[in-house]
Amino acid sequence: MTQDLSRNANRFVIFTVFFTARAYYPVLAILFLDLGLTLDQFVLLNLIWAMTIFLFEVPSGALADTIGRRTLLITASVLMVIEMFCLLLAPRDGGMLLLVLCVINRICSGLSEACASGADEALAYDSLPTENRASAWDHLLAHAMRWRSVGFVVAMIIGGVLYDADTINSILPASLHISSDTAHRLPVLLVLFQALACLFITWRMVEPVHAAAGSTLSHAFHLTVSTARWVFTNPKTLVVILIGVALDSIVRNFATITSSYYRLIELPEWTYGFFGAAMGLLGWFVPGIAKRLNARFGMLANLGLIAVMTLIGLVALVPAWPMYGVVPTLFLMMMMGFLGFTVSRVLHEEADSSRRATVLSVKGLFFNLGYGLFSLGFSGLLASFPDTPEGAALRNALLWQVPFFAAIIFSLFGWAFFRLRR
Repeated sequence: MTQDLSRNANRFVIFTVFFTARAYYPVLAILFLDLGLTLDQFVLLNLIWAMTIFLFEVPSGALADTIGRRTLLITASVLMVIEMFCLLLAPRDGGMLLLVLCVINRICSGLSEACASGADEALAYDSLPTENRASAWDHLLAHAMRWRSVGFVVAMIIGGVLYDADTINSILPASLHISSDTAHRLPVLLVLFQALACLFITWRMVEPVHAAAGSTLSHAFHLTVSTARWVFTNPKTLVVILIGVALDSIVRNFATITSSYYRLIELPEWTYGFFGAAMGLLGWFVPGIAKRLNARFGMLANLGLIAVMTLIGLVALVPAWPMYGVVPTLFLMMMMGFLGFTVSRVLHEEADSSRRATVLSVKGLFFNLGYGLFSLGFSGLLASFPDTPEGAALRNALLWQVPFFAAIIFSLFGWAFFRLRR
């Protein structure tokens, strides 16, 4: 019996929008801070999140290639529901209980990301017609990125407005006014509904047949080992992953503390969502630009362009200009989209169907390992300025990360140039 895979592409787009465009993102850092955590505790929580992904990323990818991508996506959606309940139940200034619930939230979030990472793209890619599949994937990936941008526009505006009790109370009659603590839970409640939507969508997906489907767990282990070996012996995958890690870790770490940076540059809280929406709006144009540049230039040239633009953006963050400091923030988020498109395109071209999800999980593992280690270092930088105000500590940490990034990235490009030539 022929499988009807025609709707998987649209379901992939809907899933990726609801799974990634979360309404609490514009206030992510201050959400945890306003619950009673410190900024360095929040950064360490993100280290726990990254380490959870590191431990389960590749095993989950191998499981996706054996027991099924759809099964892993359903599991990711269930874990997303649990992580939202943890934040809804977390007591403000709740001491150890607050910390425990936040840790559970980060672990469930990491497990959810690990289960979804690679499985969603692998399922969608293998659902496309075999004829001109690479070209069709470029089109679908660009389409998904654009709709994610639309999702971010909506989620960022709504999330930022919902978090500000004064804005909500200015609309509501006096009898319905809510407290700040209640307002701070509203973006989380909205993401809970997004998680339920993800569960509904993944349940309706159809598993495409691929070479490793129905294999044993022992095969999953061997697939993990052989895929990791293949990634490190294939020059293109090795280069794109290692340079991608260096670029992604520093920008993604900044993305998690964006709302703290917004406070540093004196932006009103109600504007956070609108600037998050601006990122989503700019992201609408990134896939088209990235698609043209990747079609015209080679992998290393595109990675070099991303690296130079990222370095410029990181330097521009340091002065923390009041209000205008938001410009390099938007610029760096665009570079993340460009990098994601480039890395995904290269890996899908190089990987075969039987190990596609595992390859993407290897990528996710190293990306999250790099992010976790950088978060740990950044947390140490913040803690090394105990006698300065929080804003000054953040400014100093942003300054010190620039020469570190420059040294790492120039070394990697020198190595990559000779590695690819050889």
